[in-house]
Amino acid sequence: MIIRKRACAQVFCATFFSLALLFPSLNACAKEQAASAGKTTLDNLIAAHDGESNANARYLAFAKKADEEGYGPVASLFRAAARAEQVHFERHAAVIKKLGGTPKAKIEAPAVKTTKENLEVAMKGEIYESEVMYPEFLAQAKKAGNAEAVDTFEDAKAAEAVHAAWYKKALSDLNTWKGQKKDFSVCPTCGNVVDVLPGPACPICMTDTKKFIPVS
Repeated sequence: MIIRKRACAQVFCATFFSLALLFPSLNACAKEQAASAGKTTLDNLIAAHDGESNANARYLAFAKKADEEGYGPVASLFRAAARAEQVHFERHAAVIKKLGGTPKAKIEAPAVKTTKENLEVAMKGEIYESEVMYPEFLAQAKKAGNAEAVDTFEDAKAAEAVHAAWYKKALSDLNTWKGQKKDFSVCPTCGNVVDVLPGPACPICMTDTKKFIPVS
């Protein structure tokens, strides 16, 4: 009986300790969800503007590193993606101003590693934006009935998925991305990145491909 009581006491203590550790995490999670739920479309636009502005700076730094390591085509891809992120933050800024806000971004110093590592970081970032961040922002914008915010979020979401696919392609066989620069084109409306013009119109936003911006 004494042994059983001791065993029960140990189980109780272990359970209590686990719950004590768990509750703060649950509270933090609940607080985070509550804070997210309280965000307005303007808040989300400002957050997206900041994120895209930092992505622009980060990709330019990654491009420089890729050039240094002899990955010319990767450097070109990063420059094209940087130009695409500029398209995004400029569109976000325009809607922010219409809502009476002020576009602002705190540019952080990019953490530049090897080209392979930089591609991995970039791909993860684009996947997060296209699969998590922008879908959440879109839901809020639709709920608020803000058509312009919906448009800019939808275009950015689709374009980020394209960027992620490009980074995945480069990572799948990085050795073939050595050598001279590569020609890309960027849609000035949605930030789509292509190496061959996809017909007369952008498949994401239907912009005339004659308006695409060449980047290499």
